[in-house]
Order: sequence, then structure tokens, then C-alpha cells
Amino acid sequence: MQDLADAARQAVPSWLVRCVVQTARRHAMSPAAMAALVADAEVMRAEATPTVLAELDALLATDVDAQTTNPLSVLRAAAARFPTAVLTRHGVPSGTRDDFAIRAFPDDVYGLSPATWADVDESLAEPGLVWGAWKAMTVLRRRRDEGQLPASTVSDSAPD
Repeated sequence: MQDLADAARQAVPSWLVRCVVQTARRHAMSPAAMAALVADAEVMRAEATPTVLAELDALLATDVDAQTTNPLSVLRAAAARFPTAVLTRHGVPSGTRDDFAIRAFPDDVYGLSPATWADVDESLAEPGLVWGAWKAMTVLRRRRDEGQLPASTVSDSAPD
């Protein structure tokens, strides 16, 4: 869990700005308009990063049975909230989204929600995968210990 939190601390700030800049580059903006947008994105990064990381830390500190979401969902919500606000303020047109994206991420009008950890940053791929495996193993072990699963469902040792 700490590896994921540490990797997120390194990756999230630049990802927040990248969401804004890459989306804006798809549209014709004057150099002055782009400079103003980038400056606004840098302010957003400074304000949003502590909030996003605190939300992520709070989730990772929550017992797995009490978690109602996952770490990638925290980042999806951040993308829909912070970079979207900057893009909207600067009049960047929203993109076309498919029906699934509209239903799954109604507030993400720019389609910024990452589908995978690597969409945020490659450095998050392994810690994100390890976190998911750890959570699944923890839940399965608890259910086995509670008698809700047969003892052979979860092995306490690594595979050969």
C-alpha cells in the first residue's frame, strides 16, 4: 500500500497538468490563451494535489472491508473535478464520448478518467496491480477464516 501511495505522490501532480494540456492541444488556441491555460493548470496542480493525495491516503488507510471504492476511482473523480474545471474556465470544448463513458463517468465531459494505472503514469502500473492483488488476497483470507469459503480457496504460500 505504501508503494502505491509513494508512486502516486510522484505521478499525480504532473498527471493533473497533463490532463489539461493534452486536452487543450487538440483545439486551436492562441499562444496567449494556451499560456494562460497552462498557468491556471499549474495553480490547479498546487491546490488539487494535496486534496487528491489525502483522499487516496484515506482510502488506503481504510480497512478493505470498509472500502466503498478503489484508488483508481479516486483519480477518476479527481480528473473529472480539477482538470475539467480548468478546461471549462478556458472555454475548451468537451469531446464526444460513447454511451458507456457517459453512464460510467457523467461528470467527466472531457474523457479524462484513466482506464488503467498506466494511463496516469507507467510508474503506477505495478504498485496498482500489487495493491489489487493484496486486497483480493486479504478479502479471500478473511472470508475463508470466517468460514464463508472453503479452506482450499486461498493459499497462504506463494505459487511454485
